[in-house]
Amino acid sequence: MERFHQRLISAEKAVSSFGQIAGLKEPSDIERDAAIQRFEYSFEACWKTAKQYLYDIEGLDIGSPKGVIRGCRDVKLFNDKETVTALNMVNDRNLTTHTYNESVAEKIYADIETYYHLLKQWVERMKQKVNEN
Repeated sequence: MERFHQRLISAEKAVSSFGQIAGLKEPSDIERDAAIQRFEYSFEACWKTAKQYLYDIEGLDIGSPKGVIRGCRDVKLFNDKETVTALNMVNDRNLTTHTYNESVAEKIYADIETYYHLLKQWVERMKQKVNEN
């Protein structure tokens, strides 16, 4: 459980940092790329926190990001629509290594604000569920 709390703190910090740049309406290329980088590490922190949550709280041992997202749907951290968005988020996360490609960067950035809000909710829901137990 201690590992989960450490991961939760890291995820909260990452998402907070991501939130500082996620809402820019007309970012420069540098700001766009910075937002994508913050999305990347925020997603990593959140899915790993959720993996630990599922293991410690729900007794589920799941290894992949998409498996963890489906597990989060199963334990009601995500509804079906959020699950689809989160699975798309995994796909975009996997594309972040191609941000040198302008069209890929623009595609990812188009969903950045949506991803920020979902990551923030994900962390808050895990935190709330732990506090309920």
